[in-house]
Formats: sequence, structure tokens, C-alpha cells
Amino acid sequence: MNQPEWVAQSIYTPLPLVVIVGPTGVGKTELSIQLALRLDGEIVSADSRLFYRGMDIGTAKPSLTDGALVPHHLIDVANPDQVWSLAIFQEAANQAIHAVHSSGHLPFLVGGTGQYIRAIVEGWSLPKVKPNPKLRSALEEWAEEITPQGLHDRLRILDAASAEQIDARNLRRTIRALEVILTTGKKFSGQRRQQPAPYNTFTIGVFRPRDELYNRIDIRIQEMIDAGFEQEVQSLLNRGYSPDLPPLSAIGYNEMIEHLYGRLSLTEAIERMKQRTRIFVRRQANWFKLSDPNIRWYDALPHSQDQIVEDIRIWLDKSRHQAV
Repeated sequence: MNQPEWVAQSIYTPLPLVVIVGPTGVGKTELSIQLALRLDGEIVSADSRLFYRGMDIGTAKPSLTDGALVPHHLIDVANPDQVWSLAIFQEAANQAIHAVHSSGHLPFLVGGTGQYIRAIVEGWSLPKVKPNPKLRSALEEWAEEITPQGLHDRLRILDAASAEQIDARNLRRTIRALEVILTTGKKFSGQRRQQPAPYNTFTIGVFRPRDELYNRIDIRIQEMIDAGFEQEVQSLLNRGYSPDLPPLSAIGYNEMIEHLYGRLSLTEAIERMKQRTRIFVRRQANWFKLSDPNIRWYDALPHSQDQIVEDIRIWLDKSRHQAV
């Protein structure tokens, strides 16, 4: 098989990696599939919600048809009770990216989980602190006493930068940050060392006006309900997965569990899904800023695809000539 010229050149230079970022519901999945088809690519997911088997409808997971069109990596790689940490993802994603290159294809790292994207693109060296079960148990008990929000407020006092990037509802990540801080005596945010960038990246940001994005989110949530989301969540509970598992605290799953337990009506659950998703979209903007000079932003419109493809080809050609 004749390999693209950039594959041969990548032996001597950082491997090329196309990154697609943007808020939930903006259209990253559709765009990534079209670009991968046109540029002989494969998709590596950086969406932490897509790791888990059986969580399909509520995460808008790519369909079997999508998977048949373009190979996807890091989707359905764990059960809901096998929580993937950032460190596990980072190792698996790097392996997947190198495997895509080895097959002569162009990797597309796609997702809305900013921390996961940055860990790969910036080559984070994560804190080497072993789990401390006793400390974690104590922090969990403290969270029960003062609420997860209260624990998150304590994290903000110790390390405001970490608190800014961790959702107060994500108790597992709050506890991990505090665990590292209390074990090492240093800020968690200050221990994420960066190594030389491991890839030559072209980062695409996908943009829609906020009102249009919110409307798409509302439509998608209703489509989830119509597609059987309630039955999907019930099936997970019937299989013995605890509602307290971190993956089941994800937007949509938490609200549907509350509905199934009779604590919310379906209408109330849907409204909370919409509210939490809009808050999440605003938090994502902290990771993917329109002012970021490292991100090239494009309108999420079909006519943008031709321009993006052309820009990627120019970038690949420029990278090849710089390597000569």
C-alpha cells in the first residue's frame, strides 16, 4: 500500500494530529466523520461519556452506521463500574493515535472533555500519587456531612485553579484533587507538568450562536427520550449498576434515575437535563475559548467542510516541507 507522504515524514517529526473541539451538541460528531472520510482518517474519542458500554442514547454515541463508515477508538471500552481516570485515558489515547498512524491513516482526536483534550495535546505529566483509600473514605464522609458543593468550596480555598476546572457535582474528581493536595502538600493544579508537545496539532473549533446551540440541545434531549432513554437507564439499574457510580452521575442519567425512583416527574427530569447541559456548555467555554490563538474556529455549517479540508491539507503539506 502506498502511504501518504506525511506518514514517511512523521518518522522524523512530531506526528500530525487533527483535534476537533467545541461544546456539546454543536455537531462535532458529524463533522469529524465527514472530514475523516475525505482525508483517510480515523477518530479517537476524547469524550469521557463515550467510554462506557450500555450508555448509548444518553451520550449521543456514534451509531453502528457511523462506526462502519469510519473506525472509532476509545468507545465502549469499559463497563459503568470501571471508572476510567485521566491517566488511563491518556495512555490509551496515545496508543490509539500511534496505532492510527501505523495503519497509514490520519488521527482525529474529537471531544468536548477539555481536560482530556489538553492532557493529550499538551503532553501533561500527571501527579504520581497512589490512591489512599482511608483518605478517600474520610473525604467521602465529609462530603456527606457538608454536601459535595461544600467539599468543592474547600477545594476552591486550597486550589482555586483546580476548582475552576472541576464541576462541583463531580465528587470523584473533587476528592482526587483534595487527595493529591493533602498527600503532597502542593496544589493539584501545579503538579500537572507539561512535557514537549508530543504531536503536531491542527485544532478545529466548531461554533454555533448560543441560541441555536441551546435549541439543538433541546431537540437532542427530546430525541433521546423518544429513542428510549428511560428504558436504557432502567436496563443499567436492572443489571445491578449502582446509581452512585460516577458515570451514572452524568447529565441525563442522574435526572432519569431520579425520575425512575419517583423523585422527579419526566417533565421535571427533562427540564433539569436542559438546564445542566446549558451550564455544562458554559463551562466548556473555559476550555475552548474563541480567543485561543491555537484554535481555528469555523461555523458549524456544511459549506465550512470544504474550507476545513483545504486548510488541513495546506497544514499537512507545510508540515511535510518543514520536515525536509
